[in-house]
Amino acid sequence: MQNETVIVLDFGGQYNQLIARRVRECNVYCEVMSYKNDIEKIKAKNPVGIIFTGGPNSVYDENSPHYDKAIFELGIPILGICYGSQLVAYSLGGHVATAPVSEYGKTEITTSDSLLFKDVDNNTIVWMSHTDYIDKIPENFKITAYSKDCPCAAYENAEKKIYAVQFHPEVNHSVQGQQMLKNFLFNVCGCKGDWKMSDFAKRSIEALREKIGDGKVLCALSGGVDSSVAAIMLHKAVGKQLTCVFVDNGLLRKNEGDEVETLFRNQFDINLIRANAQDLFLGKLAGITEPERKRKIIGEEFIRVFEAEAKKIGKVDFLVQGTIYPDVIESGAGDAAVIKSHHNVGGLPEHVDFKEIVEPLRDLFKDEVRQLGIELGLPEKFVWRQPFPGPGLAVRVIGEITEDKLAILRDADAIFRKEIANAGLDRSINQYFAVITDMRSVGVMGDGRTYDYTLALRAVTTTDFMTADWARIPYDVLEKASNRIVNEVKHVNRLVYDITSKPPATIEWE
Repeated sequence: MQNETVIVLDFGGQYNQLIARRVRECNVYCEVMSYKNDIEKIKAKNPVGIIFTGGPNSVYDENSPHYDKAIFELGIPILGICYGSQLVAYSLGGHVATAPVSEYGKTEITTSDSLLFKDVDNNTIVWMSHTDYIDKIPENFKITAYSKDCPCAAYENAEKKIYAVQFHPEVNHSVQGQQMLKNFLFNVCGCKGDWKMSDFAKRSIEALREKIGDGKVLCALSGGVDSSVAAIMLHKAVGKQLTCVFVDNGLLRKNEGDEVETLFRNQFDINLIRANAQDLFLGKLAGITEPERKRKIIGEEFIRVFEAEAKKIGKVDFLVQGTIYPDVIESGAGDAAVIKSHHNVGGLPEHVDFKEIVEPLRDLFKDEVRQLGIELGLPEKFVWRQPFPGPGLAVRVIGEITEDKLAILRDADAIFRKEIANAGLDRSINQYFAVITDMRSVGVMGDGRTYDYTLALRAVTTTDFMTADWARIPYDVLEKASNRIVNEVKHVNRLVYDITSKPPATIEWE
C-alpha cells in the first residue's frame, strides 16, 4: 500500500532537507524533488501536499528558479517558505520588492485566524532570513501574519489551499514552527500520519534489490553506526551478493575492530573481509599535519584498499557507503560552501573502479539512522554507540599522527566515554570524545616536573548534527574523567574542556 506523500520542491535553499526531516517527524512520507523536475513527474507521485522551499535567489533574477504555474491549478495544497512564498506571490500576480529593512534571525510575528496558525500564539518567535519581501499579495489572498518590518509575514488563499510564510518554520529557532507544519500537513492536506521508519526500511530494501539485480556489492564498513546500518540494509536486500570490507586502518577506537568483526560475522552471517592496513595508512599520513590533506589521504586509501579487495573476489558492480545528509551538506553539495571533506563524499579519488556508488542513507539525519538501525535488528547498544567520523581518530589527533599519540588517545577516549556512561549521560549527550592536541605543557606529578600532552574533552548536544551546543556536563563527572585520565594514561598531564558551539566551531576538531 502506497503511503500518502508530500513533495518538498527544492529551490536551492540551505534548509531543504531539514524541511523533509520535520515532515517525516510527523510520520508523513516525504520526498525532496528538484524544481527542475517537470510537473508530470510531480503529478505521478500523487502528492497530498507540496512545500516550496527557500532559496538564495531573487524571483526577479534572470537565472532564478521558477516553476510551471499549472502547479497551482492541480488542487493540491501548497505551502511556500521564504523564497517559496515570494515565488507564489510572483507567479500569481502579486509583487515582490527589495525590503526597506532586511530581516535576519529571531523575529516576533503577530498572527491572525488561519488553519496554519491553529494552536499557535498570536505573538510568536520565528526565524527570518530575507532581503526581498512581498509588498503586494495576489488577488483573493489575505495576509495572516506580520512583523515590525515585514507587513506580509504570511498570507493565504484558504479556498485554494495555498499558504505562504516569509520565515522558516522548519528550524528550531521558530518556536512554534513545527506546530505550523503539523497544521499544514493535518489540517490543510488531511494527512493521516501513518508512515513509519519500517515503511522506509521496506521501501529502501525493495529499491536496492531492484537497482542491484544480480550484481555484486562491496560495502565500505567503517564500524560506525552509519556504515553498519547501510551494510545491514544491503544484506537484507541482496544477501550473499554483498561482501563487507572492514578496513582496520589503525585509526579505530579501543577494541573496536574486534567488536565489529564479532557482530557482523556471528550475529548477521555477512561475508566480511577484515583488511589489516594499519601500516599503509600510518605510512601515508606520516608527517602530514594539515586537516584537509589528512582527510583526502584517508579517503583515497580507503578506496584503494576496497579496489584491491574487490579484485580478489572478482567483478564488483556497486560500492556502498554510509553517507548521511550532514556529510553531504558539509562537503559542499550543490551551492553549499565546503566546510570540510568527508571521506565518503568529498574525499573520493577521481578514478573509482566500480560501476556505481550506492548511498542508501544519503537523505537521513543521524537520529533517523538510529531508528532505522533498530528497525533492521541491530543491537541497541551498537546503534547507540558514539558517532565516529570516517577518518577515525585521525581528525582527533592534532598535528602529525603517530602510533604513540594514537595509543594515548585511545585510552583517554575510552575512559571519558566510560565515565559519561557511568553517569547515565550517554543518551542525553549526543557526541562525546577526547582529542589529543599538539601542545605540551609543564606539570608536576609526585615530586617531579613533567612536560606532557594536553588533551581536550569534547561533548555536544544536538538534534541533527547540523548545529550543536556544548554539553553542560556536571563538574564531578568531568573531575572523575580528568583524574582517571591523568592517573591512568601515560604522557598526559593536562585536560581542557571545549565549550564552543557549532557554529562557529565544528563538532570534530579537524
